[in-house]
Amino acid sequence: PVFAGMNGSAIENFSCVIYNVSLMNCTWQAGRDAPGDTQYFLYWQNSRYDDAMECELYIKDENGRNTGCRFQNVNKETDNTYFLVNGSSNNSLIQFYDEYIQLYEIEILTPPLNVTANCTGDSSSCIITWQPPRTSPVKKRKCFEYEISIHNK
Repeated sequence: PVFAGMNGSAIENFSCVIYNVSLMNCTWQAGRDAPGDTQYFLYWQNSRYDDAMECELYIKDENGRNTGCRFQNVNKETDNTYFLVNGSSNNSLIQFYDEYIQLYEIEILTPPLNVTANCTGDSSSCIITWQPPRTSPVKKRKCFEYEISIHNK
């Protein structure tokens, strides 16, 4: 596809991560050939039926340029979330960057809850139990995989 705007002016290294169940940070770098006065704006859309929303809390660099966004109360129930970062400059047209992201794929999960280990007196066997980490929504418990590392002292 052909995008309007100066080559090299779109953002680079776009990345998002979800942590603490419902907080999300997205970051990017200015296009390497973008004019110095370029400012970027992030819009996102949870589903094709929702309106696109602009970032409410930008992360800025030392020059006041938007280089990221902080989100709160992120809902991960949608399949694909659409992100669009466009830019403006007094000197030239700026190319946009867009991407669809499956939010569950970028979540850093909290540790499992209520981990317990009950070992028999002769230490030959132990029963270890836990509950899935906090995440919203917990619909598919079978999607979680766990690795247990046991260290004997």
